[in-house]
Order: sequence, then C-alpha cells, then structure tokens
Amino acid sequence: MDRLFGESGRCLDVAIDHGMVNELPLLAGVEDMLRAVAVLVKAAPDAIQLAPGMVHALDGVRGRSRPALVLRSDTSNVYGATLPRHLFSETNPAAVELAVSADAACVVVNHLLLPNQPELHHQTLRNVMALKRQCERSGMPLMVEPLVMAPNDAKGGYMVDGNLSLILPLVRQAVELGADIIKADPCENPQEFHRIVETAAGVPVLVRGGGRAGDEEILTRTVEIMKQGARGIVYGRNIIQHAHPDRMVRALMAVVHHGAGSSAALEILAHR
Repeated sequence: MDRLFGESGRCLDVAIDHGMVNELPLLAGVEDMLRAVAVLVKAAPDAIQLAPGMVHALDGVRGRSRPALVLRSDTSNVYGATLPRHLFSETNPAAVELAVSADAACVVVNHLLLPNQPELHHQTLRNVMALKRQCERSGMPLMVEPLVMAPNDAKGGYMVDGNLSLILPLVRQAVELGADIIKADPCENPQEFHRIVETAAGVPVLVRGGGRAGDEEILTRTVEIMKQGARGIVYGRNIIQHAHPDRMVRALMAVVHHGAGSSAALEILAHR
C-alpha cells in the first residue's frame, strides 16, 4: 500500500478499465489504449487502474516514473442506459494470481447496490469475501468499491446516487468484509464527506469521480473532499475524456498531494 500512497500518504489513481464492461460510450478517450496509457504515464499519477488484458500497456515503463498498478478483478453489465434482463458481476477466479505476476499494488472489486437488485448485491458480497481470502494468502491489498448507483432509467448507467443514508452502510459493510482501501461514491454535499471517512473506521478512503463534470466543478469538489479527510481520488472519465488529460492529472496531483486550491489547480490546467 505504500506504493500507492507514497510520502504524502495520499493517492491519485487514474481508472481506465472501462473497456471491461462492454459499453461503447465508456470507450471514449481510451479507444487507443497504448496512447492513453503513454499520456498518463508521462503525467505521472500515483497509480493506473487497468484490466488484466491491458497490463501490457505498462511494459517498458521502468523506475520511479512507473505508476503503481491497480488491477481490476471483476466485470459487470450494469453500466448501460438500460439494464439487461440478466445482471451479473463476475470476478476473475485467478485475479489475485494475475495481480501478483503483474506486480500490482492492489486488486479492486465492486460491491454494488442498485435499486431493486438484491441478487446483484448478494453476488458482489460473495465476490468480496472470496477475494479477501485470496488476497490475504498473497499479501495483496484489496480495494473495494461500495457503489450506490442511481436508477438507470433516470440517469443512465454508472451514475452516482449520492444519498448518504445508502452510502454509509454500504461503506461500512465493505470495511467489515475486509477492505484494505475503500473507493467510495461522492455524496451530494461534499462538505459531508467526512462522515464517509469516519464510517470507514481508519481504512483509507478514495473517492470516485462519477459522471463527467466541468473543470471547475470537478476541481472544486476534489478540493473540498480532500479537506474532509479523503486519502485520494480514483478518477477515470474526468481525466481521460478531458481535452488535456496530462494537464488534468497535474492539476489533480497538486490538489491531492500539495493542498492546492481550485484556483491554483485551474491555473495548472490552463498552462502547458
């Protein structure tokens, strides 16, 4: 975990594992994965989150400039505008073995809560429990994503609900199942994010970016969430779909590691 959090104790993980979910809109910005990874590596985030079949994109990146690898262990079919007849969230049975062989710093798995889908929640609970034992055997940290998703027919797929009354118990459940790191939803009011940090009971909390937002909104929100005790962020679309993903990484790194305010971060974003 020290490879993720480094000297500052904080982390920026860029998630570009969206191709796993079989949804064309989520390929925006990562159509050319080798180029996308090369751009991100040059910007030097703490970590890059990849699916097993894309680990080779980091081949040849050596030394201190190599971001830590966060390996995606599962795939789900709940991210489209409409939900399919059969829902699943399936883990790779060899995920931890693959993570060890790829020199990953941790593996990541979903713990999903969708409206009126208790069977899916049950399935992801079993996934977390099975992975936890595998991770313990290998000394591999486990990042759990307790995700409370809004109804697909209201907002489309993969959208944050933001309701603390749903987020808090799901975060605590993930912690009590053995999560070493929590990747949590942002709540409706960023000034209340400290309640999620408190509920995690000392387990470091990273926040996911959710849907694509404007530059000022995402930077202002990140500044506030870091003030509320988050240990970092896991952003995907708000970085890789940006016109200048390298600049966005540098701006967010300034916020996460150096406490930069939104105005300073926007300045970084505006300059090459």
